Amino acid sequence: MPEGRARIGPLVARLNRVKRLLTATLLLTCAAQAQLVSNPSAVPRTGRTPVVFLNGFETNCPGASFAHAFGTADQVLQANGIASVFFNNCAIPGAPSIEKLGAAFGTFLASLTYEDGQSIAIVDAVSYSMGGLILRSYLSGKQEAQSTFAPPFPTRIRKAVFIATPNFGTPVAGLAFGSGVQADELSSGSNFLMDLNTWNQNHDDLRGIDAIAIAGTGGTGLASRPGFDDGLVPLSSGSLRFYLPGRTRVLPLCHVASPGLLTLTGFCAPNSKGIARVTTAGDDNARIIVSFLTGSAEWQLIGTSAEQAPLLQTGSGILVRARNATDVRIDPSSVVATPASGPAKTLNMSNSEIAYTDLITAGAGTITVSAGAQGFTQSYDFQAGGAQALVIKPGPAVKAVVPAAAVVFPLVVAPRMIVSLYGSGMEQASVTVNGTAAPVLYGSGLQINTVLPADTGIGLARLNVRNAGGSQSINVLTEPAFPAVFSLNPNGDAAALNALTSVIVSRSNPLRAGDYVELFLTGLGTTLSRDAFDWALLQPVVTVGGIECPVTFAGAAPGFNGLDQINCRIPAGLGLQDAAVIVRSGERSSPATKLAVQ
Repeated sequence: MPEGRARIGPLVARLNRVKRLLTATLLLTCAAQAQLVSNPSAVPRTGRTPVVFLNGFETNCPGASFAHAFGTADQVLQANGIASVFFNNCAIPGAPSIEKLGAAFGTFLASLTYEDGQSIAIVDAVSYSMGGLILRSYLSGKQEAQSTFAPPFPTRIRKAVFIATPNFGTPVAGLAFGSGVQADELSSGSNFLMDLNTWNQNHDDLRGIDAIAIAGTGGTGLASRPGFDDGLVPLSSGSLRFYLPGRTRVLPLCHVASPGLLTLTGFCAPNSKGIARVTTAGDDNARIIVSFLTGSAEWQLIGTSAEQAPLLQTGSGILVRARNATDVRIDPSSVVATPASGPAKTLNMSNSEIAYTDLITAGAGTITVSAGAQGFTQSYDFQAGGAQALVIKPGPAVKAVVPAAAVVFPLVVAPRMIVSLYGSGMEQASVTVNGTAAPVLYGSGLQINTVLPADTGIGLARLNVRNAGGSQSINVLTEPAFPAVFSLNPNGDAAALNALTSVIVSRSNPLRAGDYVELFLTGLGTTLSRDAFDWALLQPVVTVGGIECPVTFAGAAPGFNGLDQINCRIPAGLGLQDAAVIVRSGERSSPATKLAVQ
């Protein structure tokens, strides 16, 4: 019997008996909604970014309300000068898939306007439970067809708070939510969740929006084990460790407020407090939300970090999809994870393709896939503090595609960019992007440097690596530009010349106010020929030491495929220092490098 199911099975009959109580318990409503903006076409200007709230799964949509999910959160935000708007997924009829709800959320965002009729270009989001998956589905442009995405540009999201979101599913979705497409997608190991966690370079970085999560430990352990869930969502699933470390706060709260289905069935203790429902401004969940949205650091001191939470300190959850050497789906008969220290675990199979488990010992380990003659074993590093999705295969495997000049966040590339592919088994491989051959500037089994074609379209591109050992194709997200300045050394000194003397800029050869500097980088994107030079279509802004460096040229460096060059004039007032150089092009800024100036 799959692990975890034996403890839940006897509760099925009890769950069915109490579901009739949902209308009177789980879906209790509150009349205090006066602070909520009722007309999304007339949002007041407050000087702060408006917030859109997204509710979770509702077993009785006619009874769904903002107050049921979030309590008085709107009033708390209003006291801090923030307007609140509610995206109620129940307004979309027919209990559709999370993909369709994500698309509906995008339409909702596009319709938001201020009272003066001006469109709202950017919002913050606070999502609860399934609402977080709606938000993630929107950000990735997840479509109902498996492994199909159409990510929106721009995202319209500045910051996001994910509350009790089952990022890697819940083992009791079918029992708590019944049948239906949403329950299927919320279940541990679903194809939807595997796709969502591997849509961009086999990862999900939430498009780089600024995000945190609140996860709960108010469950009794029936859903997983004591101290490891909120009655529904395991800590590993609620954590944002897959996105960034240090972004999840753990509170001793239940998935829903008492009385409710989870307390009536023993998944949470009686009189439990709901993790998303705010009752006063002093509630820990309210303080985290307000602190994060207003830019203070207080949220980092409330509750416990996921990395320090018991069990998660040394444990990890995983989803696994296996493919053969030529990148064709494998339906395993078994998948076994073996950590370097700790017992091996045979993973559950949620369907014929996806395997999953929780609380595998973190650290180095191996995964063994058995599928007849296609069995193989690969090494992996299991991260503590959350869960992760793995696509494993023999033959060439690409782990990351980043600008050759610097590691950037989020996972974004640009046309004409020199990129480094990191992975394994890539010896003597060729590279194509959307079927167009890309030149291999350097190649080994672990790294390939190449240049993305100039006609790579904006959106998802399909990058393929192929050699005698097989092939792999992955999605790479392409934006108009993402500048990355080359460094001369580990100290971060920019690759730059004094434009007059052609001498490399260094501490012994610093720049002075009025000097022209040539910066060398990649990622300025598409170019346009003018005056015998190829100018970047999207012209960048350069700052040196925080002061703008007026640009006289920005575009392709003559004679070097993929290499870009910016000429700018060093501003006055910098003094003697290693000045930080930042290049901004469109929505993206380069990691800082340094220039010696005096």
